Amino acid sequence: MLRRSPGFTVLALLCLTLGIGSNAAVFSWIEGILIRPYPLVSHQDRMFALVGTTRGVEGHNGLSYPDFVDFEKNATLFESFIVDKITGTSLSVGDRAEIASVGIVTANYFDALGVRPILGRGFRSEEGTGRNAHPVVVISYRTWRDRYKSDPEIIGKTQYLNGVQHTIVGVAPEKFHGTFIGYSFSFWVPTSMQETFDSTGYKLENRGARWIEGYAFLKPGVTRQQAQAELNSIAQRLENDFSDTNRGHEVQLFPLWKTPFNGAGNMSPTLAITMAVVFLVLLIACANVSNLLLARSLLRRHEMTMRLALGAGRHRLVKQLLTEGLLLSLIAAAGGIAVACWCRNALVFAFPSPAAGIVIDYPGQIDWRVLAVSAGICIGSTLLFALVPAIHASHVDLSSALKTEGGGVLSGSSRSRLRSALVLVQVSLSFVLLAGTGLLLQSLNKMRNASPGFSTDVIVSGVDLFSGGYNLERAKIFHTQLLDRVRTLPGVESAALTRVYPFSYTDFSSAPIEVDGYQPPPNEQPTVEYYEVTEDYFTTLGIPIVSGRALIRTDDENAPPVAIINETMAAKYWPGKNALGQRLKVKDRWLQIIGIAKNANYRTKIEAPTPFFYVPLRQNFVGVRNS
Repeated sequence: MLRRSPGFTVLALLCLTLGIGSNAAVFSWIEGILIRPYPLVSHQDRMFALVGTTRGVEGHNGLSYPDFVDFEKNATLFESFIVDKITGTSLSVGDRAEIASVGIVTANYFDALGVRPILGRGFRSEEGTGRNAHPVVVISYRTWRDRYKSDPEIIGKTQYLNGVQHTIVGVAPEKFHGTFIGYSFSFWVPTSMQETFDSTGYKLENRGARWIEGYAFLKPGVTRQQAQAELNSIAQRLENDFSDTNRGHEVQLFPLWKTPFNGAGNMSPTLAITMAVVFLVLLIACANVSNLLLARSLLRRHEMTMRLALGAGRHRLVKQLLTEGLLLSLIAAAGGIAVACWCRNALVFAFPSPAAGIVIDYPGQIDWRVLAVSAGICIGSTLLFALVPAIHASHVDLSSALKTEGGGVLSGSSRSRLRSALVLVQVSLSFVLLAGTGLLLQSLNKMRNASPGFSTDVIVSGVDLFSGGYNLERAKIFHTQLLDRVRTLPGVESAALTRVYPFSYTDFSSAPIEVDGYQPPPNEQPTVEYYEVTEDYFTTLGIPIVSGRALIRTDDENAPPVAIINETMAAKYWPGKNALGQRLKVKDRWLQIIGIAKNANYRTKIEAPTPFFYVPLRQNFVGVRNS
């Protein structure tokens, strides 16, 4: 019957393929980004993000490595803990260097994930300890294929990362890209090499340095609530034992789709809206096909009459028409799965790579769950578009139909009402879809045009001198000369240096603070993020100084320590007072507040205002990578 009506069949299949395919594609994104984002990793249903938080402070921070070790030793309801800290590395290629993404991980990383390298091995337990003691590296399949031309003898060869020679001990499987949503890792190094890839210093023995991002695997049968209660108990003991560094610090378990330190948390609202949109598209497609079936029933009225006259029951006609509808759905579902496979990695086009050598990774996942949902959509859509037309097509007045060809499958008024209702459904859903899409586009446009508190019309460039062999003094001289030369270039209005630029995955500095005249609530340790900038930073980024002065060149190591705070910090710690001239203590050093800057965004455009401050880079030179 479908072959005999090629026009109807093609049009119906196109409508259903669009509806089913778009739903399958979006669900593959949800599966591959939020639900089971890490191919080849075992037991993702028991895998949770390990997130540090501070009482009374919005957002999250990291864990210190000593705290992480204490959690790992004392927790009994967990199968394993892993560290997974993404950072950039300088990969030396002859006399050139390029940027690549690297994961600083615990030695048990690959074993805990159940991922076996295709060549060589993962890390041994002893390679996770010691200060810069184990320069070994596991490389990704992509790196092995593209850079080393799939060399089967790659194990044991060396590669310079951040100026340090590392021995390649393993090659990860092709489908394993790491455990960070958004970027694909090129290399993995053990935590013992942390200082090599972090210019802010050695942190494995510093309980106050909160930089760890990681995951925890629960034992079978353990609930998240039970595991969280155990972590809370351990965190309380650490707070009592190390009150100077751990006051107010806690740790939370987040499901993978809420992981705050990668792209999963930011993608959740977008994917939810997209799912709602494609579901409306499916409903519109089903209403459209229902109308096509009603129109087709007019051409089949003689066939239906003859079937009834030859003894077919009305339920047999309904089964016949539903079977034809299911066949349409099955063919469309197969086409939809093909569309989903084709589109499963399409999200990467919406996120351009921030630098050469950095691979964006937002993979869709086509597995049995996506196929099962697609099959459910297929059956559900059949009931949506085929059931009502089939029931109405079976309501034939047999005696009248046999006497005249004018009887039709449906009475004119009944058919008209049904088709009108379907048209009304289509128009209504289309209106909702168009209105929702319009509002979404308007919101996205407003977000795109909304000011983040600084000018985005700037050029950002990065330089990593320490991996090139520069010591601290040479790096200071280089950056001073770089600034002076850049400022003299034609067309350059201003230039500045900063260790971290906004909206990057690089961590801001953070530290517990003490404020003159401010008494924090019990069991709360005020902790505020900051970063290091040079003079002209506020001018270059267009951040207004609402009170006081900006930084100047003479705010260096020979001048009294100073800081500039934002409006939110001024309101929180000096309510009703003038914060200018006040002091705050950071890392055993008192800083005088010389200016108050307007609030700006630091991670996303939709974040809530948080306390933040800036310190002169010339007084806090810890290694600059961005200028």
